[in-house]
Amino acid sequence: MGSLSARVLALLLDGWRDAGVAYAALADRIRLLILDGRIAPSTRLPAERELAAQLGVSRTTVTAAYAELRDAGYLSSVRGSGSLAQLPIRSPLLPDPVRGDMLDFSKAALPAIPQVLAAAQLAAQQLPQYIGESGFDPVGLPVLREALAARYTARGLPTTADQIMVTVGAQHAIALIARTIMARGDRALVENPSYPHAIEALKVAGARLVPVSVTSDEGWDDVGLEQGIQRTSPSLGYLMPDNHNPTGRTMPLEQRVRVIELAARQGTTLIADETMGELGLDGLPEPVPFAVHGPAILIGSVGKTVWGGLRIGWIRADRTIIQRLARARMSGDLGTPLVEQLIVTNLLTDFDGILEARRATLRTGRDRLVRMLGESLPDWQVPHAAGGLTVWANLGAPVSSQLALAARNEGLVIAAGPRFGVDGAFERFIRIPFSYPAEETARAVAALAVAWTNVGRHPVAESANDFAGVV
Repeated sequence: MGSLSARVLALLLDGWRDAGVAYAALADRIRLLILDGRIAPSTRLPAERELAAQLGVSRTTVTAAYAELRDAGYLSSVRGSGSLAQLPIRSPLLPDPVRGDMLDFSKAALPAIPQVLAAAQLAAQQLPQYIGESGFDPVGLPVLREALAARYTARGLPTTADQIMVTVGAQHAIALIARTIMARGDRALVENPSYPHAIEALKVAGARLVPVSVTSDEGWDDVGLEQGIQRTSPSLGYLMPDNHNPTGRTMPLEQRVRVIELAARQGTTLIADETMGELGLDGLPEPVPFAVHGPAILIGSVGKTVWGGLRIGWIRADRTIIQRLARARMSGDLGTPLVEQLIVTNLLTDFDGILEARRATLRTGRDRLVRMLGESLPDWQVPHAAGGLTVWANLGAPVSSQLALAARNEGLVIAAGPRFGVDGAFERFIRIPFSYPAEETARAVAALAVAWTNVGRHPVAESANDFAGVV
């Protein structure tokens, strides 16, 4: 069980005040921090007196805010342990369980492709030939591993089946690699902003994070990468070099080579998350796999390209690393669901066609979202997303958390910018997926426009912390 000091919580709460009732505004911001995962469940919050003194408000204000959070199920009180953060059992995602019409834009995801059903029916027909086996396999079905290896080879990276491990999605792969390769207390290089669940997996594995800036305009901070690797000698580096989440940037070839060379000299194991690696949207040639340029562990999945409901990912690495991962895996799970592996194997026979259709859908969705944002929210800076599933919009003011709260009141769930930061920065940014149908995108933009107007009625004062992560 972790704990938050009053000073740290106050930093997370920066800009929480508005023209409304103070205790309600404080409760709303703490609730958002819990919903966004920036305050983990079972974290002990500071005592009411300490937080009141840090915020410069009366203890009555904090007491009332904590009481409201307890009533809503976001805090529990345990004698001797203080107030612990939690998610309401009745509804872990929605702030109001009565409302069933909330539109969830916190996920950058696509609905399943039509081919999934036919692939599943074929998998059912193939299943009898595997019934006589145990079903427990930490590395995955040979037929799927061979198909994945063949795809890497075709993309320019010679690969054999024994260099592949099939996992329960990309998140499982990240967590498994982190706890196998790192020791607790080791440093891990990460992009900032980054995929929130990767940051969480590294923290759970005991990593001390070394953040390196990535922006929509400039991409990866070259100096930051060099200094981060040379000065801290991280044991692990987690990167999304292709169609980065959330900025949509792709790392240039020269920079890839430099990063790999730096990591090799310092003994840093690089992980390249290529979950969205083949979702470039501007018609440019897709980059070859990151490991073509030097030693790196690759992670892939079908969660962003086929369907999130197919929990199939994979790791591509040297045989010795795959063997280490297989041994370590047995303490946590005993293998990947067999039927889902067969479904993905069947889909890989026409994966290029699937990708081309997905790119067309996302290209249309991107252009639609940019047009709608330009019409409804012309003051926002919306960079061109060359790939991926999201835009990383600059609001021009440090109010992302306030905007996310206001959007909930308009029926839209969306993650605030700091959700993607290592240190709670990015209050000026918000990630907006363009992977949703036209009607839902229109509803989301309309909700954001109303929320933006409401936030504008109660502007917040800027402080030195407001500029962290500004591009």
